[in-house]
Amino acid sequence: MKPTVYLETTIIGYLASRRSRDLMTAANQQITHEWWDKHRQQYELYVSLPVLAECGAGDAAAAQERAAFFSSLPVLGASQAAEELAEKLIQGIPLPAKANVDALHIALSAVNGIRFLLTWNCTHIANAALRSPIERICREAGYEPPTICTPQELMEE
Repeated sequence: MKPTVYLETTIIGYLASRRSRDLMTAANQQITHEWWDKHRQQYELYVSLPVLAECGAGDAAAAQERAAFFSSLPVLGASQAAEELAEKLIQGIPLPAKANVDALHIALSAVNGIRFLLTWNCTHIANAALRSPIERICREAGYEPPTICTPQELMEE
């Protein structure tokens, strides 16, 4: 069985967006495309209802371009367990209220036993300062936390 990967919204956004003029963002977009083209087949990929909602927001044409990247992927649904874990993450880290959906991405990954959470959100998700509290809170709730990483960290040669 292949290792599982939860694709957080930023991954889909980087795949579907036009190349950025910002050098760091452009580099991250390129890395994301390289991971998608050369490495994604090694994993079983998942998205969630919150990812679908975030990707569906905004310009209809852009939303349709984003949807092309996840239309064939399994979708993790919301659950009471994930909602409760997300609330524990918000309270225990603590995360700002605007990071509700970020906490839900982590919680959905943990509750569903997903091995990797792939993201470019380095503010509230892939943040080294938050790693220990995220892992502690997940384990205290009875879940193994996902390994939170960027596409660059999940490339196997």
